[in-house]
Amino acid sequence: MHRLVIQAPDIATPDLKQLARLSDAQEIQAISPQAFKLPGAQIANMEAVADFCESNQLDYAFIPEDIALRDIGLVVMDMDSTLITIECIDEIADMVGIKPQVAEITAAAMRGELDFRASLTRRVALLAGLEASALQRVYDERLQLMAGAETMLAGFRQAGAKTLLISGGFTFFTDRLRERLSLDRTIANVLEIENGKLTGRVDGDIVDAERKKAELIRMREELGLRREQVIALGDGANDLPMLHEAGFGVACHAKPKVVAEAPYAINRVGLEGVLNYFL
Repeated sequence: MHRLVIQAPDIATPDLKQLARLSDAQEIQAISPQAFKLPGAQIANMEAVADFCESNQLDYAFIPEDIALRDIGLVVMDMDSTLITIECIDEIADMVGIKPQVAEITAAAMRGELDFRASLTRRVALLAGLEASALQRVYDERLQLMAGAETMLAGFRQAGAKTLLISGGFTFFTDRLRERLSLDRTIANVLEIENGKLTGRVDGDIVDAERKKAELIRMREELGLRREQVIALGDGANDLPMLHEAGFGVACHAKPKVVAEAPYAINRVGLEGVLNYFL
């Protein structure tokens, strides 16, 4: 048995009633003005529900009825364009006037068209000579949390879940977000700095798709959790192995390839939508 969770900025009552009919749900319950759950939905009817939601610009998710908020033990997140609204490396590149070139490489890598390791090495090399103080400017002036991020984190934290922020971005930003958001663990790439300037190199191994998956598994096993007690959030192709390893892998405002392949997707609401799956 499943509950069908429907979310969007504006949801018409007739649409909810039609979804209840399509899914054979028992009733309609409000979570918030932008979120509703339909208990007793039949997952066998997912295709009809998916087609209706796509046509009416609604986010949907079939969640097993026996999974509740208290069961979630770990939330694993990508950073750039997932927990925060920007791609940090693109904004760093803007400080030296090369954002278009770097952003083009970033977008291709996130779509899965380029090898992530090679693309990151290439992009970081273009930053050589930049004053390290530019990183603080990006954090202060441009970094914003994704809508709903704090609501989501507060809800899972209150329920006892641990958090892991793992990024193909940089520790300069993940370290600050760890303090700001009281995250349990953060992992990212280290930008090499010499004499106050970026060298254009990454110090140590690059955090790629396989590393993200491996770190999720490691923390899950440390906590003694089952797969279905883990949520993972991401937007790029390098997040897909991590999303598939979690019980609930959610593509968040993601690239088309990721939306197509991830088990769940949030496209029209903020990150609070992931918390709503379990309320």
